Amino acid sequence: MEKGRLVEFRLHGERRLAVAERPDGKTNWIVVDDRGQSYNIHPRQVSYEINGTTYQPKEIPQFRQEVETYLDPTSLEVAWEILAETGESVNIPGMAMLLFSEQTQAQCYAAYYLLSEDKIYFKQKGDRYEPRSATLVGEIKHQIEVGEQRKRESEEFLTLVQQVIAGNQLESYSSVREAFSEPRYRNRIDALERYVILGEEATGRSLAQETLAALELPTNPQAAFDLLVKLGLWSYHENLFLRRSQIPVHFSNKVLEVAQQRIDTPPPDPDADRLDLTHLKVYTVDDESTKEIDDGLSWEKLPDGRERLWIHIADPSRWVMPGDELDLEARRRSTTLYLPTGMIPMFPTELATGPMSLVQGKICHALSFGVILNETGEVQEYSIHPTIIKPTYRLTYEDVDEMLDLAVPAEPELAAIASSAQIRQAWRQSQGAITINLPEGLIKVEDDEIHIHVLDDSQSRVMVAEMMILTGEVAARYGQEHQLALPFRSQPQPELPSEEELLVLPAGPARACAMRRCMPRSEISITPARHASLGLDTYSQVTSPIRRYSDLLAHFQIKAHLRGDPLPFSADELREVMMSVSMVTQEASLVERQTHRYWALEYLRRNPGQVWQALLLRWLREDDGLGLILLEDLGLELPMGFRRSVQLGDRLDVRVSYVDPRQDVIKFEETSDQTAQATAT
Repeated sequence: MEKGRLVEFRLHGERRLAVAERPDGKTNWIVVDDRGQSYNIHPRQVSYEINGTTYQPKEIPQFRQEVETYLDPTSLEVAWEILAETGESVNIPGMAMLLFSEQTQAQCYAAYYLLSEDKIYFKQKGDRYEPRSATLVGEIKHQIEVGEQRKRESEEFLTLVQQVIAGNQLESYSSVREAFSEPRYRNRIDALERYVILGEEATGRSLAQETLAALELPTNPQAAFDLLVKLGLWSYHENLFLRRSQIPVHFSNKVLEVAQQRIDTPPPDPDADRLDLTHLKVYTVDDESTKEIDDGLSWEKLPDGRERLWIHIADPSRWVMPGDELDLEARRRSTTLYLPTGMIPMFPTELATGPMSLVQGKICHALSFGVILNETGEVQEYSIHPTIIKPTYRLTYEDVDEMLDLAVPAEPELAAIASSAQIRQAWRQSQGAITINLPEGLIKVEDDEIHIHVLDDSQSRVMVAEMMILTGEVAARYGQEHQLALPFRSQPQPELPSEEELLVLPAGPARACAMRRCMPRSEISITPARHASLGLDTYSQVTSPIRRYSDLLAHFQIKAHLRGDPLPFSADELREVMMSVSMVTQEASLVERQTHRYWALEYLRRNPGQVWQALLLRWLREDDGLGLILLEDLGLELPMGFRRSVQLGDRLDVRVSYVDPRQDVIKFEETSDQTAQATAT
């Protein structure tokens, strides 16, 4: 370098022009810019030298102004088109001549400046620049265009988010959800949702974190959750358990179209010669909120004096055929999901609650099981028929209990069914059935209000349960007698606590809980086997074909055999389908339990200070004083730590000291009698 030489160097990535003033040591130089600012630089920091003329720092602005007249990036594209034809390379003076037809110092620096900023047309090799191929230039342009588009979309997205958070009206959209449904925004919303659901394992995590950082929010899943709630895309009580599962929530347009076609134009009935039972009085009994009505009960006195029970099961196979769109969709879902906030059906709602259901006052298709019991409650005779029926009454369990208590003279059939159920229950107990009674809380959430109803073993519920179990036995016996491949359900014989061990525990929930712990899981296979807790040698669930796919499988097989048609599923095919269905059903059960638990904790969170009567059911970790308590008024089983000696079956008054439903954390504390009385007052 020489004194008076004009050089370009970079400071923190920014171009600077300065004049060399004097050496500083062996290699470094002191340079001065047009503002009089001095810099100590090494020659390696110099990116360009303007040779041939000396300058004063005050001349730099004029030089810069002259250079700027030549800085037209489009001129570089023209030069590339010329050089690309021959493939020739060029140095900086040559580029200046090509661009400006001259090689002044300002023009040479302008040529250097354009080339150093260029990312598209030329690549540098030494002191020369080679034109890139047309293919590569096209690809680079496309990448730049995509990058600029993404940047614009990101800026628009952030602006939209800030508008929504600020509560501003969105002029171009009818709703916030519509705005964020646009494809250009959807990928960022999806990234945020995945980040909440999967955390650090989420694909697109960096995009979610980038969005949060741009909004000056913490870059963690909780901040992403809070943002989705603020935007109105998620609720504060969003079901993350459901979102983490593979369970589909919505039906595709194709499936909905097929369902509507079946409603508008019913397919030919493969069982055209159905038995007409419309003369029978049919009772359907469900909870008030139930929409999929899949079973009804009848009773009739036969001419020979014997009594016949009829259990009518909804016949969705009238509307669905093995392998069609509706069947495959139901198989994929495997079950209707029952959550406190509502159900997610296995079939489209219009079909499941319409023609598939046993609707009061309408002609309905059913698979009816006629059963005659002997005096002890054992099945003496049975038959199975595709039928048409006309449900007479749509009753709730409370309705039936009241009618039975009042012994309504006009409904002797209902009393006869209830009586048969009691006889049947006694027979099963004589066969080794194991009955475990523990209160269970049914949670419903409506308009953000949480209601908990404790289910009990009322006469109506026992009646319906016994009739359904009876139907399952009859279906399994039919399958076993005719060697049909069916989804048989069984349960190994449990090793129950000895009578001495049970007598140590007080009668009631604690003793029932000790028995429940010994009960093995039920199993499902194509081979009939004993179901221990039901006291039956063979059993197959068939009573909820609108809500359980395994029940629908049994209907497909039984009805085909009744018609004399080949079975739609071979043994191997049925085994394979049952395996996939069981996996989905297990996942659905887990989501149901997790969601139930969340709303149970949320209910307790909303009732701070409330004193609850609890009963110690069993120890979870006795050495640590961690037990499982039952809140008897709610039918909820929850963990609690104890700091004193407590016996199984002991009752105590507790209240919640801390609860976090989202983190699944709850802590109880005991209250003294005085504290409990004061709180109740």
